[in-house]
Amino acid sequence: MTKTDKEKALEIAGLMEDGKGRDVTVLDVSELNSWTDFFVIVTISSGPHWQGLARTIKEYAGNNGLEIHKVDKKSPQGDDWNLIDLGTIVVHLMSDDARGFYELEKLWHAAEKLR
Repeated sequence: MTKTDKEKALEIAGLMEDGKGRDVTVLDVSELNSWTDFFVIVTISSGPHWQGLARTIKEYAGNNGLEIHKVDKKSPQGDDWNLIDLGTIVVHLMSDDARGFYELEKLWHAAEKLR
C-alpha cells in the first residue's frame, strides 16, 4: 500500500523525535498555499544535531519516493534554521531561539495541527 504524504509527514515527525528533536509539530498547510502541503517543525540543539537529523530525512526520502528539492540555511549563522524541501513536505529544523523568534505555528495559525 502506498503511503500518503500526510502519513509520510507524520513518519518524519516520529523519526525526528527518535533523533532527539524536541517540540515536533506537523502542520497541514495544504489549504493555505500552493507550494507545499505539510510543515514538520523541529527544535534542534546544535549544528551537529541538525546534520544528523538531516541525514535521517535524506535517508527516509530516498526510501520513500520523496525528492529533495532544496536544503537551505535560513539564518545568517547557518545553524539556527535549516529547511529541507521535499516538495509536498517541508521540514524546518530550528534552534530554540529561531523557533521562538519566527513562531511558525503562530504565523500559520490557520493550519490544521496534526501533531
